[in-house]
Amino acid sequence: MTAPAAKVRRGRKFDQVLNGAREIFMRDGFEGASVDDIARAAGVSKATLYSYFPDKKLLFMEVANTQCALQADEALHTIDMSQPPSIVLPQIGNSFLGFILSDMGQRIFRICVAEADRFPELGRAFYNSGPKKVHGAITDYIQAAADRGELRVSDCALAADQFAELCKSDIWPRLVFGISTSFTKAEKARVVDGAIATFMARYGV
Repeated sequence: MTAPAAKVRRGRKFDQVLNGAREIFMRDGFEGASVDDIARAAGVSKATLYSYFPDKKLLFMEVANTQCALQADEALHTIDMSQPPSIVLPQIGNSFLGFILSDMGQRIFRICVAEADRFPELGRAFYNSGPKKVHGAITDYIQAAADRGELRVSDCALAADQFAELCKSDIWPRLVFGISTSFTKAEKARVVDGAIATFMARYGV
C-alpha cells in the first residue's frame, strides 16, 4: 500500500472498510496495523480493501478525519453561540476537554505524534479535521460576543488559542506523559472553571 498518488474510492463497502481499519489502527497503531488484520476486521477481501484504499496512509487519514470531524461536530452541536460567555464558555471548555480526553482522540493524537517525522501529513490531517474546526468555532463565538459588547477582544484567534490552552492546564501534560490516565469530574471542573476565570479577567467587559 505505497502508491504515491492514491485516491479514496467510495462504494458500498466503504464504511465497512473504515470501521475495520479504525478497530485495528486503534489497537495496533499505524505501523503495527497489517492489511490482513484490517481486511479481516472489516470482513472484506484484501482485493476489496486495496480497491478502496491503495495506500495505508490514506486509509489512516480517512479514519482520523472521520472520527475527529464527528467528535468535533458532536462537541459543538449543543452549544448556542447566541448566549453570553457565562453560559457558553463552560460548554465550550467542557466539550473541548472531553474531545481531547476521549479515548479515540488520545489514540489518534499519539499515532500522529509517533509518525510525525515520516508522515507529517498525518498530523496535518488530524489537526484540520478536529482541532482546527473547534478553534474556528471558538474564534467565531468570541468575535460574536465581542460584537455584542460582552467581551473586549482585539485578536479573537489568539484569544481562542489562549482559552483552549487554559482548558488543558495540568490535565493535558499529566495525560501526555503518562502520569494520569483518567480524571475525576472535580478535576475537570477545576481546570475549566479556572480557565474561564482567567479568560474573563483578561477579556471580560
